[in-house]
Amino acid sequence: MVRFERLTYWYPAAVVPALREVSGVIEPGLTLVVGASGDGKSSLLRVLNGLIPQFHGGRIAGTASVGGRDIIRTPTRELARSVGFVFQDPERSFVYGTVEREVAFVLENLGVPTREMHVRVGEVLERLAIVHLRDRRIASLSGGERQRVALAAALVARPAVIALDEPTSQLDRAGSRSVIDACLQLAGDGLTIVLAEHRLERVLPVADRVVLMDAGRMGQPQSPAAIAARLPSPPTVVELGLRLGWSPLPMTVDSARSLAPRLRSPEEPAQRAARGEVAWALRGVSVGPAGTAVVEGADLAGHRGEVVVLMGPNGQGKTTILRTLAGLLMPLAGRVERAPGRVAFLPQNPTALLHRPSLRAEVELTLTRTGSSESADLILAELGLLSLAGRYPRDLSAGERQRGALAAVLTGSPVLALLDEPTRGMDRAARDAIAGVIARLRAQGGAVVLATHDSGLAAAVGDRIVEVADGRLTDLGPVDRALSGTSAHATQIGQLYPGGPVTVAAALARR
Repeated sequence: MVRFERLTYWYPAAVVPALREVSGVIEPGLTLVVGASGDGKSSLLRVLNGLIPQFHGGRIAGTASVGGRDIIRTPTRELARSVGFVFQDPERSFVYGTVEREVAFVLENLGVPTREMHVRVGEVLERLAIVHLRDRRIASLSGGERQRVALAAALVARPAVIALDEPTSQLDRAGSRSVIDACLQLAGDGLTIVLAEHRLERVLPVADRVVLMDAGRMGQPQSPAAIAARLPSPPTVVELGLRLGWSPLPMTVDSARSLAPRLRSPEEPAQRAARGEVAWALRGVSVGPAGTAVVEGADLAGHRGEVVVLMGPNGQGKTTILRTLAGLLMPLAGRVERAPGRVAFLPQNPTALLHRPSLRAEVELTLTRTGSSESADLILAELGLLSLAGRYPRDLSAGERQRGALAAVLTGSPVLALLDEPTRGMDRAARDAIAGVIARLRAQGGAVVLATHDSGLAAAVGDRIVEVADGRLTDLGPVDRALSGTSAHATQIGQLYPGGPVTVAAALARR
């Protein structure tokens, strides 16, 4: 059991507390922590293993305990025996270069015998369906694969409490399912699982209880059904139910099917927007790291004023394609064509881009280098960051850092924007802001290629979907077809309406 008593915490030099008068109990089972970006979800989780305040410093008042142990006074090395933690940015927690050594690291620290260590590592890799990664170097893994390795490293010690910060933010559906299934199994065994998420479609229906964070304050745990109407980023079937006045609100697509209204046919057949000139092309390209092709014989082109969305399982080459288009990875065969002009690239780990003393300075650096006369405040306001313009980027929440990196790379109207998991760690409002920036770039004639597992983002901004899987690129066509029905990438609304629409707004427009 986790207990808080009037816990208030300020990060070093902060005027406003990150956590305010937090009181309550989190019992065994699966507790889902929700809230807008910057509302204190990550800070709450970091209290559980003593990172707050023992690592981050700052000021703290009140008390917190896990299993009766005072979190503030118990050394983190002791808390690590009973509390496992998975960070939003898993790459920041890795110590060793290979998967097996990384997962075994905590067992080495706990003095587990070698034979037992080998067995336990194998068990947790099998549970998360990543046995095939056992001998791989972590540097060679995709972001989603790294996320599951970080989870394996947390689970292998068999802690009584596990805190997971956005564990499915970079995972495909199969990976998300394996993570959530593992959490449910552990919760069923009597463990306390505390999971912070923005992607609620899969986890909300199976959570035992939900805690809402609001400006650093923690609400009392409630059932998913009781809190669904107040979620800041609800699943789209919940959002549709709210808009149409359904009661009770559906938690899943299956429970929404009998309620979903029949929609009228669109007045005119949907037409793909007219394309501009070719902005980029892959001509017979084979590419992959370390001389091994991940994608072979790729033929694909994108146009000015077009948004192409890359989707597909983790580790299949989406990031590889983006890096190739950016000129960071040379093809093993074939050629890459790009229209003249600036190419903007957002990597999966945006923190690597942020090194200036403030967000505004990050944006101004790009504007200076490109000779643009734009104001830095324009894109900061567009992304909801103007109030944070003077802040040090690395002190922000993961979602705020992600938007800050986007502001830095997308300012100055690039000819080609390449975005790798741009909505990682973001709530619905932040995602909508990003969709607005992408729409503006498209309207200005820019070309955008983004890789994502976020079907909602793909539905909101995409002109067409390209699946990257089994070494091939397959054009799935416009979003209404690619994101509906039984497609592996279908949105919840698309599952209700095969052939489209695939968004709440489009469904309401056709009632």
